[in-house]
Amino acid sequence: MAAKAEFPGYLRQDGRKGIRNTILVVYLVECAHHVAREIVYPYRKQGVHLIGFSGCYPNQYAFDMMARLCTHPNTGGALLVSLGCESFDRRGLAETIAGSGRPVETLVIQEKGGTLSTVEQGQAWLGETLAGLEESTPLVTMAVDELVVGAICGGSDATSGITANPAIGRCFDLLVENSARAIFEEGGELIGCERIMAERAVTPELGEEILATMEKTAHYYTTMGHGSFAVGNADGGLSTVEEKSMGAYAKSGSSPISGLIKPGDVPPSGGLYLLDIVPDGGARFGFPNINDNAEIAELIACGAHMTLFSTGRGSVVGSAISPVIKVCANPDTFRRMAGDMDVDAGRILEGRATLDEVGEEIFSQVLAVAGGAPTKSESLGHQEFVLTYKSFEPIGPACLPV
Repeated sequence: MAAKAEFPGYLRQDGRKGIRNTILVVYLVECAHHVAREIVYPYRKQGVHLIGFSGCYPNQYAFDMMARLCTHPNTGGALLVSLGCESFDRRGLAETIAGSGRPVETLVIQEKGGTLSTVEQGQAWLGETLAGLEESTPLVTMAVDELVVGAICGGSDATSGITANPAIGRCFDLLVENSARAIFEEGGELIGCERIMAERAVTPELGEEILATMEKTAHYYTTMGHGSFAVGNADGGLSTVEEKSMGAYAKSGSSPISGLIKPGDVPPSGGLYLLDIVPDGGARFGFPNINDNAEIAELIACGAHMTLFSTGRGSVVGSAISPVIKVCANPDTFRRMAGDMDVDAGRILEGRATLDEVGEEIFSQVLAVAGGAPTKSESLGHQEFVLTYKSFEPIGPACLPV
C-alpha cells in the first residue's frame, strides 16, 4: 500500500519536521514542579505542555533525554524552571535548545523572588512566545517517509496479542513499505522471542547485538526479582509472561529489523528498529520503566512523532509532545471506553473486520494525526510524562545500517 499523502509540517533548523508546534514548560527538579504547573495552567489548552525531572542529583541519561525532548521536531520552544540549587545542568540544556534555533528562557525560582513572581514572569514569557510562534515557524510540506512512529502496549489482556498488536504490526509493515521509521520496544515483554528477532535482523552482527540485549534484559529482570507481568494482565486472561511476550512481539510486524537503538537515538533512515530500554551495567536505579509513560517518553526522545498504543483492559493515558493513538484490542473495553479509544481492533475478534483492514485503518489514522487531527487523548487534555534515573552505554557500530 503506497501512500502519496502529504501534510503540513513545522520545519526545524536541523532539517527535521514536526507535526505539532508545542511549547514545553520544564521543571528541572521536583521542588520546581508546582511553580511550573502553575505557569502552564492558563495555557494548558493552547499547545503548552508540562514535563520535568524530579531528581536532585545529576544523571546523564536524564539530561540527554531532556535535550532530545526539548529539541524534538514537535517542540517549538521551552521554558526551563529551576529551583536553583539542584544539580541539573540548566545552562547546558538552555544552550542546547538555543543552538537548535528555538526560543528558550530559564527562570530560577530562588533568583526570581519565589513562587508568585516566578509564575508571573513565566506566564508573561509564554504569552509573548505563543503570540509569535506560528509566524516564526516555517510551515512546509511533509511526507510519510519523514515520519517516525513508535509502538507500545499497556493494560494488556488475552485479546491484545490476537487483535490490536498484530494490527499495529500490519500498520508497521505499511510504514516501512513507505520508507518511514517504525520503533518497537519493551524488552521485558519480548523475553523468549530473542532468536526470532535475531533471525529478522538485516545482518548477522545486528542479530548478535539483539541476542546480547535480550540476555541483558533477562538478567536485569531476574536481578530485580520481578518480570513484566502485572496482576491486571492475569485478570485479563493472560496466562504467562511468554504468552504476553508473543503478543507484544506481534506489534513489530514482519519487516526486517534494520537497527537496535537506545533512548535518545534517532533512527537514521527508514525501516524497523528495536529500542532497548533496559539500563546497561548492574541494576542500580530500580525497574527499567515504572509505567507506560516512561516508555512513551523514550520513544519520543528517539524522534517519534506519535505513538501507537495497544490496550486490552483499557488505558486512558496520552503524552506530552507527541500524540498517542489508542488501539483497543477488546470489543467490550471499546464499548465501555469509546471516548478514550481511537481504533476498535476488537472488531477482528467478533468477525467484523480483518487484521489487514484494521491495520490499514491504523495507518490511515497515522496520516490523519500527522495532518493535524487530534487523537482522543489529545482532545481530553492528557499530557502524562515520567522521567527517571537510568544509565546507558552508546550503541555499537553493528546496531545501525551502514
